[in-house]
Amino acid sequence: MNTKTFKHIPLSVLDLAAVKEGSTPRESFQNSVQLAQHVEKLGFNRYWLAEHHNMPGIASSATSVIMGHIAEKTERIRVGAGGIMLPNHATIVIAEQFGTLESLFPGRIDLGLGRAPGSDQATAYALRRTLGMSVEDFPMQVNELQDYFSEEPVSRVKAVPGQGLDIPIWLLGSSDFSARLAAEKGLAFSFASHFAPAYTIPALRLYRENFQPTEKMEKPYAMVGVNVIAADTDEKAQYIATSQQQQFLSIRKGKPTKLQPPVENMDDIWTPMERAAVEQSLDPRTTIIGSKETVKKGIEAFLEETQADEMIISGQIYHMEDRLRSYEIVAELMDEA
Repeated sequence: MNTKTFKHIPLSVLDLAAVKEGSTPRESFQNSVQLAQHVEKLGFNRYWLAEHHNMPGIASSATSVIMGHIAEKTERIRVGAGGIMLPNHATIVIAEQFGTLESLFPGRIDLGLGRAPGSDQATAYALRRTLGMSVEDFPMQVNELQDYFSEEPVSRVKAVPGQGLDIPIWLLGSSDFSARLAAEKGLAFSFASHFAPAYTIPALRLYRENFQPTEKMEKPYAMVGVNVIAADTDEKAQYIATSQQQQFLSIRKGKPTKLQPPVENMDDIWTPMERAAVEQSLDPRTTIIGSKETVKKGIEAFLEETQADEMIISGQIYHMEDRLRSYEIVAELMDEA
């Protein structure tokens, strides 16, 4: 097995457009622009935003809208959805939205697709998912979307804009379903290792072993998600990381909140059982917290394990200066490789 390091793969950013305690979505979007411009200068490859609904701490629900805003405020970095939860939408609408984005920002738009609702049951009903598509229809929706983007669609309905545009489609997953479908359709695959670490290696193996080459993709291309919270010392990074731990704890309790400021001692907040549940999701292999040297060891160990073609980094960090510094440290590692 060849060991991959920073100099072998591109690194990208996954932004959940965090709404901090005491802040607003408007400020969240301003922070996202600042971060996107920052990581573009640092040499990151992509800037993706994720669709979530009814989450007070996540502002990227209208994903294609905020993508357009980010693309307008940057120059070169690819901007994408990581991802669009396709069962929430009429496929033609997504084709038109991303056709519009690609027309405005040619060669810079990625479309990552997920099949999870990204919401609870009540929110799913508010999205009218129960009256239309379901997760079982996801493969058919992907087929429809590919047809809308083709030069000569089979459908009588045309995506304008959208038809004939070369918009890279990725399938996103946290289990084996999308890995199998991405392999079958010869699409790029991104695995949510940052919150489903246990399934990472089986999903990647399934994807690579079953990949069917196409004209656009001759071989599999796998990206893995990693939480990285880097600081100048291990101690400061561990302190900063308590914001993300609080966020996962609130989700586990079924009471999601805005992103909370860091605390000195999480044991004042969670029970031993809650701690174990959070740490199961925030596995040290895929949630890498520490100084530059600690982060380097963690990322390179995970790259060696996964042999990923690309890594996309997320980090729920409360203070903007700490957030910017975290990505600076990762960029320093890229430069030193």
